Amino acid sequence: MSLIPNIFDQQTNIFDPFSLDVWDPFHGFPFNRNNNSSLFNFNDTPSAFSNARIDWKETPEAHVFKADLPGLKKEEVKVELEEGRVLQISGERSREVEDRNDKWHRVERSSGKFVRRFRLPENAKVDEVKAAMENGVLTVTVPKEEVKAAQVKAIDISG
Repeated sequence: MSLIPNIFDQQTNIFDPFSLDVWDPFHGFPFNRNNNSSLFNFNDTPSAFSNARIDWKETPEAHVFKADLPGLKKEEVKVELEEGRVLQISGERSREVEDRNDKWHRVERSSGKFVRRFRLPENAKVDEVKAAMENGVLTVTVPKEEVKAAQVKAIDISG
């Protein structure tokens, strides 16, 4: 295991105006910054599962978000609207209970909390957001308002 964190493997686009993700330069770093009693302490890792991968596509009818959340139940996931236009998807994957008699050879599955935020565009119908979870995939559908054609009114010219 490399002790040097790879900070360049993140998928966040800093130029994406709809993303509110905050880049954490210590994400994935194996040392605990808060407690010096243990060199490796994964219990306090705040973003161990923060890179939940989410796709966002726009169809003529809606904005559709799909998140791969394997192993999570719908009760462990929250879908919320903040400030009326910010879609927040969050949750937590609990650590597996350790038995003192177990001998671990490898731990690769992440656990911890995750939060992803997306600023919704003006054409989003925020009052009609729907979410469904099936086979570890969360689908959030945000319907779009119909774009109204500009009305042109003829004005009589006097004179």
